[in-house]
Amino acid sequence: MLTGSQIRILPLLAAAILWPAFAQAEEPKVGQPSEKTDRPVWTLTLENDLTNDTDRYFTNGIRLSRTSPVGDVPESVIDFVQPLIGTVGTVRWTAAIGQNMYTPSDITVSNPDPKDQPYAAWLYGSFGLLNDLATGDGRRTQTSVQLSLGVIGPSAQGELAQKTVHEVINSPEPQGWDHQLHDEPAVLLNLERRWVVPSETIFDDLRADVSPHVGAALGNVFTHAAAGLTVRFGKPPKFDYGPPRLQPHTPGSEYFAPPGDDDDAIGWYLFAGVEGRAVARNIFLDGNTFRDSRSVDKELLVGDLSAGAVVTFGDVRLTYVQVMRTKEFDGQEGPSMFGGFSAGYRF
Repeated sequence: MLTGSQIRILPLLAAAILWPAFAQAEEPKVGQPSEKTDRPVWTLTLENDLTNDTDRYFTNGIRLSRTSPVGDVPESVIDFVQPLIGTVGTVRWTAAIGQNMYTPSDITVSNPDPKDQPYAAWLYGSFGLLNDLATGDGRRTQTSVQLSLGVIGPSAQGELAQKTVHEVINSPEPQGWDHQLHDEPAVLLNLERRWVVPSETIFDDLRADVSPHVGAALGNVFTHAAAGLTVRFGKPPKFDYGPPRLQPHTPGSEYFAPPGDDDDAIGWYLFAGVEGRAVARNIFLDGNTFRDSRSVDKELLVGDLSAGAVVTFGDVRLTYVQVMRTKEFDGQEGPSMFGGFSAGYRF
């Protein structure tokens, strides 16, 4: 049952979910890669706290995704989701499989502190659409909608995955997986809209831009409303959606276009981002939905600070991001710190 604080968050969620349906935009403009030159993009993304020499809270996530070229989405599918994505521009579909893992601050004890982050794993598959719309004067909006289906609990194979990796890298064996969340079907709908403005020249041929975004998640995994922005500096390629991130961020940034005639052979940029979330539900803190399990008192407002670099050359894009996430529950020892790597290739 939702608490009073959670109920007050729901109008924000409704506004974030319904807003794209009523947003107005001009008709699509020419500028995206053509169907003849566009190709699918495969991306492997890994986020782990090993980069910060910790092993707690959100400790590991991995996802393999494919983003289609333009022209691969049936009109019937586009018509079905148009109330969520608004005016239709250039549409691609995305599909992915992934796994997230969460552990308490001390993995060496067999019976973890019940006031600490519960052990949990989430295994999922997802499918979504990414709508890129030119709105004039070089401005664009990017709207993504994604549905993830999977399982949380022992069937997500978090214990096997973590113990195997720790054996390989000679880290302490986690002892408390017997107290993980129970098996539960996992359903999650993500929505996000991002505004992209043309990069402005700062000096020489180096440019900078700012991309704000809003989003929402709805399901028994996460329910929250989000808002944030990303600042970039360097030589960002056209049609770059920003650094790929794992959920609770909305996936959809895996696509990148090839260099155009007026682009440099190598594109690169440094970036810094911030996102705030008003959280109504986080199953990895609230515990199982339909049966008793370990849980903690979560924070209703959570923020992420991130910074990193992106390099694109030919058909390859490499990304690194460092993240600091504010405390997510009462009694948490400190912020979560983790790094993320991704490698994308246009096949």
